[in-house]
Amino acid sequence: MPAKASLLIVDDEAGTLASLSRAFRLAGHDATVCDNATKAVELAKSNHFDMIFSDVVMPGKDGLTFLEEVRSLGVTIPVVMMSGQAHIEMAVRATKLGALDFLEKPISTEKLLLTVENALRLQRLESENRQLRQRLGRHEIIWAGDAMKKVMAQVDRVAPTETRVCILGETGTGKELIAHTLHEKSPRASGPFVALNCAAVPSELIESELFGHEKGSFTGAAARHIGKFEQAERGTLFLDEIGDMPLPMQTKLLRVLEEGEVERIGAAKPIQVDVRVIVATHRNLEALVRDSKFRQDLFHRVYVFPLSLPPLRERREDLPSLVQHFAAQVCAQNNWKPVTFTAEAIEALQQYSWPGNIRELRNAIERLMLLATSNEVDAQTVRSVMAPSAAVSSGNMGNGTLASRVESFEREVILSELKRAGFHMTNAAKALGLERSHLYKKAEQLGIDIRKQRREEES
Repeated sequence: MPAKASLLIVDDEAGTLASLSRAFRLAGHDATVCDNATKAVELAKSNHFDMIFSDVVMPGKDGLTFLEEVRSLGVTIPVVMMSGQAHIEMAVRATKLGALDFLEKPISTEKLLLTVENALRLQRLESENRQLRQRLGRHEIIWAGDAMKKVMAQVDRVAPTETRVCILGETGTGKELIAHTLHEKSPRASGPFVALNCAAVPSELIESELFGHEKGSFTGAAARHIGKFEQAERGTLFLDEIGDMPLPMQTKLLRVLEEGEVERIGAAKPIQVDVRVIVATHRNLEALVRDSKFRQDLFHRVYVFPLSLPPLRERREDLPSLVQHFAAQVCAQNNWKPVTFTAEAIEALQQYSWPGNIRELRNAIERLMLLATSNEVDAQTVRSVMAPSAAVSSGNMGNGTLASRVESFEREVILSELKRAGFHMTNAAKALGLERSHLYKKAEQLGIDIRKQRREEES
């Protein structure tokens, strides 16, 4: 229970208001008193209270009407009803209207304070559960197929240990999500999870971000700064895109991993830290080592247990579950009615290569839901919204010069879209974002015989 709670007491008897407010204030709470329900409604609307105590039988507007009104206004804090003329029907109605409890007068001070303590404890637990559900939902990993089944088995094996994990995968595959899961399944779960994207921090600032600095240690250091290592004490530090870390910083990171201590810039002595380090990269660290762009000794320190995440194009069986998950997430965030995707729409989504992986899929789902004309997203909506180039596998770009590969790619995209549109030139041009005349001209430049292609498709 917080040291001080803000309470509103509503009663038409001055003596009751005085005795209750005195009891609460002696216990360390703030108590606001009000002698009629009409004024109390205004107070509840314009002020923040942790809890309300209200008499039932009052002249004019009674306590049950007051309760009904504050609930209709969206006030969800605990309300306790009090009455010296209590009967079972009154208590039942109060409960149906959302009262937390119904107390019969006279009420002992002990009973009053216990009611406050229990109500606020329940409120705190509900808040913590809500936050936990949100956190778990945000970090939930959705999968159904064998590709992610193997990954999750490795996560379950390594999470309870102190082993350093190196998460590998393309951009958008969910590397930070896996790092969160490793943390939450570890003995350090009650400690902090701190993340730093090494590619997003300028090279001259990364040392300060990781290790911190003392006031006045360099120009602009107006105050002491606690670095990520210290912030992550007894928890997990996730270093994303470690392959982009500058070489001088790699040397300093290696020392921290070996010694278990950091030294703030400008500090007189090092500080011991107890942190589990998890790293991730979309780069090939072994190739970077061969090119002398990543220290070999640091590689051996962080590459203890590599975890490779498959791109979305290699886990298409997970896509229906992912679509359902993201659709529900978007609806919840925007207070929308449920929006579903037809089986044909999901099949159309599965035809794309998703170069941006899970991140791209999440954004595409939200865009499709915004543009849907009903509470259902169909295949036509998917095809009209999604960029056709995403449907082409990067493995089909051919060989040769950049110009020849681009030409091959453009030809494949245009042919794919023409076939999808049934060789209806206006629709194909619209889907490609071209003028109809421009599409004809482009096809001619690429050597696409539209009439011949149509005949072959129809035969």
